[in-house]
Amino acid sequence: MAVKTLRIWAVAAILIFSMLMLKTISQYTGFDKNVGFLQFKQKVVSNPYWMAFFYIHIFSITLCLLAGLTQFSNRFLAENRVLHRVIGKIYVYNILIINVPACFVLGLFSNGGMIGITGFLLQDILWACFTVAAFSFIKKGNVPAHKKYMILSYAVTTTAITFRIIKNLIYQENLYDYELFYGLNVWASLIINLSAAYLIIRKAKRISAQS
Repeated sequence: MAVKTLRIWAVAAILIFSMLMLKTISQYTGFDKNVGFLQFKQKVVSNPYWMAFFYIHIFSITLCLLAGLTQFSNRFLAENRVLHRVIGKIYVYNILIINVPACFVLGLFSNGGMIGITGFLLQDILWACFTVAAFSFIKKGNVPAHKKYMILSYAVTTTAITFRIIKNLIYQENLYDYELFYGLNVWASLIINLSAAYLIIRKAKRISAQS
């Protein structure tokens, strides 16, 4: 019962923060180079390649979050197998073809100094590896391994949400150095999400063994 309740809260949180991200993203639809996050990236906004990858990422990441969310409902899977496959492919292709290349370029110019850059690049590499593994295992018919790596892939996908939660709850401009906080937050988000994924995988394995 506790696991089911936690799952409901997690789904609700992801939906709410996805909607909030959509609201944040909407400020970039005017392609103004001096709004939101871009105010902190004035050194690179004149680079058309960086800007192209930035817009590609922000306009596709929410779809990635919502598409991934549908893949963890056993009821949805049982009743909508074909749709599950279609949404799963959208999730995988979105990550591997669109967001992994875009985030690699963005990561090279990340805030947070070398701490932030290495954190973002590691996230990007793990994102690609976990997603490829999940896709490869389902092609081989190995459903348990597919689920395991999908959980890990989605854990990296949702670091964007964890990052913003930590920033909104903890960061105070008069107390913390922005660059250092930003870099450490990148690592904290990844560690928290992968730890949660590990616990979920271990719990699922225990339940499977008992049944």
